[in-house]
Amino acid sequence: MNQKRLVFPVVLFLLLVLDACSPKPYSATNKMYRKQTKAFAKQLMLQPENPLNDTILQPPYWVGTTNFGIRKPNFVIIHHTAQNSCEQTLKTFTLTRTAVSAHYVICKDGTVHHMLNDYLRAQHAGVSRWGNLIDINSSSIGIELDNNGFEPFDSLQLNSLLSVLARLKKDYNIPTANFIGHGDIAPTRKNDPNFRFPWKKLAEKGFGLWFDENRESVPAGFNPIQALRIVGYDVKDTTAAIRSFKRHFLQDTTRQLNDIDRSVLYNLQKKYM
Repeated sequence: MNQKRLVFPVVLFLLLVLDACSPKPYSATNKMYRKQTKAFAKQLMLQPENPLNDTILQPPYWVGTTNFGIRKPNFVIIHHTAQNSCEQTLKTFTLTRTAVSAHYVICKDGTVHHMLNDYLRAQHAGVSRWGNLIDINSSSIGIELDNNGFEPFDSLQLNSLLSVLARLKKDYNIPTANFIGHGDIAPTRKNDPNFRFPWKKLAEKGFGLWFDENRESVPAGFNPIQALRIVGYDVKDTTAAIRSFKRHFLQDTTRQLNDIDRSVLYNLQKKYM
């Protein structure tokens, strides 16, 4: 038999074998993702129905507006995974029983897993509040950093994070003040990202507000709890709110406000107003 005739089938066979042996540990859950997004797309294309209540006067025909767009994220919430590896987090986010997810998972080596379309709602914030906003999942991007909560953040990981944040801010016009942490929106439950996270570095790049080095004197009538509320913190538990504020802006986990804390808070209050 002509050897040239054997080349193509042999190569094809080898390619099929390599494909079969290639690691695809999430093929099953990826299939579920595609199925679910198709269901959502089908739902979005449905024509709105008139109210079913017969007591409401029904129009003779449907009128669809020509002026609309897709809802976009307005906040970015940064987390640490509180797990021991990126792979462990990926498994957690692909088990339906956990009911938790995020749009992005960034590993210590800088690898970025974009797990969910930015326009879809991830389940990352839980019971939380920022200002008057209580359904934060519906208006935010969730980013999880591979970190168990007791270690510094790797420079490769932070470089990838800054790249992701730059794209998100540009694509969705997210306000500078709306880059915050999970601990900020859920102070009684969460402390992530931990106090080692470099919020100042992010603020210097335009992701989050920061206080000025040269600050005005704090007036005698200054109300720190009101200031925390203005910044966005839920102050039902004032101790938790104070700790969350200090963890974010002062890399401090104590519970009391000292003179420096008050000065920083007074300065920030004016930036968030």
